[in-house]
Amino acid sequence: MEGKEYEVRLWIATELKKAGIARIRMEEPLTLMMLNKIHWKERVQASQKVTSLPENFYPKLRRFLQDLNEEAIKKPEKRCYFDKSINLSKDIIRMRLKKIISLASSGDKTSEIRHGLTKEEDGVYTNLHKIISEWHEEILKNQGEDRT
Repeated sequence: MEGKEYEVRLWIATELKKAGIARIRMEEPLTLMMLNKIHWKERVQASQKVTSLPENFYPKLRRFLQDLNEEAIKKPEKRCYFDKSINLSKDIIRMRLKKIISLASSGDKTSEIRHGLTKEEDGVYTNLHKIISEWHEEILKNQGEDRT
């Protein structure tokens, strides 16, 4: 029905949008200005801390970049805006991933360390922490036993 809002899975909403049947309403879409701010905060934050990101950051980022790319295809003058957004996004992801790897290898597994992580990043952290811990255990296995 026209003017009504429905909550559906994103893939369904995307197909309805492609067919021209619906629009996707998001809580607060990302902007280039927001990406700049996130990038700056992440860059100045200590290497052992990650800044908090907006809720559903990665799904919003994917949609933001997809929409920008579609706009840049239609209007080539928008390509530089898209390219800048891609570069900022890659840099944000790279900085956060470095911090996650460092945190996961530190040996600590406290909720304070994981405070600023998104749920996607927390999954990466958990898997890395497990792999690194098992690797450490394997290397140090039998090192404390008596060698007579």
